[in-house]
Amino acid sequence: MGEASGPFDTSKFINPAQVGGIESYTIDEGEGRGVRALCVNTGGGLRYRVLVDRGLDIDQAFFNQHSLAFLTHKGVTRPTRALDDGIDWLKGFAGGLLTSCGPFNIGPPGEDAGQKFGLHGTHSTTAAALESVIQPDPRSGRLEMSFAGVVRYGSLFGPSLELRRTIRSTLGANAIDFVDEFYNPANTDAPHAWLLHINLGYPLVDAGAELCYDSPKVEPKDAPEGVARFNRKGIDAKKVPEPLDAHRGFNESVAYLFPRGDRSGRATVGLVNRKLGLGVAIRYSTKEFGRCVNWQHWGPGEYVTALEPANGTVEGRAKDRERGLLDTIPAGGRKTYRYQIEAVTTREEIESLRALNK
Repeated sequence: MGEASGPFDTSKFINPAQVGGIESYTIDEGEGRGVRALCVNTGGGLRYRVLVDRGLDIDQAFFNQHSLAFLTHKGVTRPTRALDDGIDWLKGFAGGLLTSCGPFNIGPPGEDAGQKFGLHGTHSTTAAALESVIQPDPRSGRLEMSFAGVVRYGSLFGPSLELRRTIRSTLGANAIDFVDEFYNPANTDAPHAWLLHINLGYPLVDAGAELCYDSPKVEPKDAPEGVARFNRKGIDAKKVPEPLDAHRGFNESVAYLFPRGDRSGRATVGLVNRKLGLGVAIRYSTKEFGRCVNWQHWGPGEYVTALEPANGTVEGRAKDRERGLLDTIPAGGRKTYRYQIEAVTTREEIESLRALNK
């Protein structure tokens, strides 16, 4: 008789990679040549690629044949400090399921406390030092797979921060669990801003798909397009439209969401495509991320929406300091974020996400 370990009969394969696991390789073409990558196959339908040299962020992500993430025209590029100024960050922005922004600033370029910084910080253009890769071992009953790495930012005399990111998935399941642990090793306090740029794209994102969240308050940014989309009568900002000519070029709609959390502060936001029978749920703590940015950019070709848990605004660090919203990690201090991205596929899971809108 076969030996079952969870959903897998281990008498019917000899190499665990046949049912899932983590594969390491280096990209060998184009501007991404030399970038280290980890490809994760959960064995449940979810597959995703982690870019070690881009802060352990995620670019490609698929459930079965369907892409979940938006990818930019250039895709993956090598990490470089040359993109730290102004809005040059956009030249290296791959899109992807997760591009993390920070850790000293999020939002537009600016100056604060005598420091200049570019758009969305330096995390995604910084390479990680990989510490561990743990493969699943279904024969011994271990279905979890994980990897961890460290990203270091800053300079002599500070501010400086260190991030240890751990990413876990389970064979047969379709979730990605993250733990981001920040430590300030310096002898001065560090201003701290952190945003998860979770970029969803076609075919998951298509006309009629629904953004799902329960937010008693929605605050559009001041730009006219954002105010129009989120406040104008007759427009449902939760329904994905066909591509919009109004969003060609540098045009977008942005609003802050403040989703309800449960008693422990855990909140869920997401997107559902009922035609595909597929959705993405993002679960996080409102105690760690005080708001969630909803970015909508419906330009032809560049057709994307993002749900972005953040610990501040995307209007600049100086403004957040003035408003009392700027976080700080004291010298020797720590701060931890725990969150999850899951592909949801059953009718019950999809309707549970949609129920957030009722």
